[in-house]
Amino acid sequence: MTDQLSPDEKFHLITRNLQEVLGEEKVKQVLQERELRVYWGTATTGKPHVAYFVPMSKIADFLKAGCEVTILFADLHAYLDNMKAPWELLELRVKYYEQVIKAMLESIGVPLEKLKFVKGTEYQLSREYTLDVYRLSSVMTEHDAKKAGAEVVKQVEHPLLSGLLYPGLQALDEEYLKVDAQFGGVDQRKIFTLAEKYLPSLGYAKRAHLMNPMVPGLTGAKMSSSEEESKIDLLDSKEDVKKKLKKAFCEPGNIENNGVLSFVKYVVFPLCGEFCIKRDQKWGGDKSYSVFEEVEKDFAEETIHPGDLKASVEVALNQLLAPIRKKFESPELRKLTDAAYPKAPKMKGAGKGTKAGGEEEEELAPSRLDIRVGKIISVEKHPDADSLYLEKIDVGEQEPRTVVSGLVAYVSKEDLQDRMVLLLCNLKPQKMRGIESQAMLLCASVEGEPRRVEPLDPPEGSSPGEQVFVKGYETGKPDDKLNPKKKVWEKLQVDLKISDDCVAQWKDKYLMTKLGQITCKTLKGGNIS
Repeated sequence: MTDQLSPDEKFHLITRNLQEVLGEEKVKQVLQERELRVYWGTATTGKPHVAYFVPMSKIADFLKAGCEVTILFADLHAYLDNMKAPWELLELRVKYYEQVIKAMLESIGVPLEKLKFVKGTEYQLSREYTLDVYRLSSVMTEHDAKKAGAEVVKQVEHPLLSGLLYPGLQALDEEYLKVDAQFGGVDQRKIFTLAEKYLPSLGYAKRAHLMNPMVPGLTGAKMSSSEEESKIDLLDSKEDVKKKLKKAFCEPGNIENNGVLSFVKYVVFPLCGEFCIKRDQKWGGDKSYSVFEEVEKDFAEETIHPGDLKASVEVALNQLLAPIRKKFESPELRKLTDAAYPKAPKMKGAGKGTKAGGEEEEELAPSRLDIRVGKIISVEKHPDADSLYLEKIDVGEQEPRTVVSGLVAYVSKEDLQDRMVLLLCNLKPQKMRGIESQAMLLCASVEGEPRRVEPLDPPEGSSPGEQVFVKGYETGKPDDKLNPKKKVWEKLQVDLKISDDCVAQWKDKYLMTKLGQITCKTLKGGNIS
């Protein structure tokens, strides 16, 4: 097939879905004469996650276009980046990366024999390379080195000299791997421009640079190995995939910073050429798409519900992960995984953060509460209790949650219909007169005669499923389920109050969504429950 492609067709395959290309004319010129030589490097730090399927799908494109592709396991870079990989674990991490990257490529049908795999320390400790590092350090300014690594090298208060070496080494790799182009994320743009500026000063050719967009993680920010909440691990079970996708940021109609939708665009369509939305017949049944733009259009117009999108991505993702999970069931690879990523030892003794006897004490932080914005879509009387009602509430999942409450005693049924509210979603479900309540509707209340109760109000413009957090605790991870025996909710609820200006607070810190503060209408100084 490659022999039948024209240079223009190859260029289209090489550059499709990229955010930016530096040196387009160089790429086109090489393609007129021979196949393009490209390398992609990955620092062997944290465990690779599903976002790695994005560069993998581009590597598949490069091979379809006839490119000669090198994959660099950048072990020395991993150490230089603020010692993200300890020296004693470098070799083990490289072995893990090699096994898991190869498993990913095999899962998407990429023939491994067409790829060249290189470990950084195989040539980066040579006499010639070391001399070039010194030569480069004699012409490159500290300002340029620091600027180049700003979006890639871990930023700390007292940076190490190693972080300044990192961008220069990545530039030299282009010469030592004898490539025409380097491929990476757009977050590496400053390193790429540094290479274009300084390699010619050493007498080496300027290379082209191919840049992927940064794919949002499940929380809406960049997907990161170090942020558990933002990513799905390649070895996560089906149950873990379901849980993480369920919590993913995916508000109705929002196509910006939507990690679930981005996965469809940058992984599913390039690899499969189509995508199927799986849904119940009562919501229109399954629908197949042959172009991503139609999926995006239907989601923007809210023809596709976030819950259906998540469920369909779950199916596609598990198909990709199944052969990787199977490969890593072997005792040898399990042992390698445990050795490359050893679990931190538990603290012993009865010091701070532990109980007497050495048992670890879990931090009592409000981020452990899974509070979300919901929309009441129906209110019906409980069949077996005059004072209770069943509220069906959309929280951005495939199915609405059923909440059993007595709120209608304080707010009319008509006023509750279509109202935006707040739900505590990770309490253990409880049966109330035979019907399971799947969440708690959070309200402000003031005791007295009569007792007054008001639902909490999210900011205007909020959508079902948006996460609520306490200011200062934005990065914590909610418990999957609050353990009723440990009374986490009860202990945290004591400090939930309404301020004198009707804003919800925990220990004087505001409850918020990304759009603003959580409020109530009139109950100043009230409790929240």
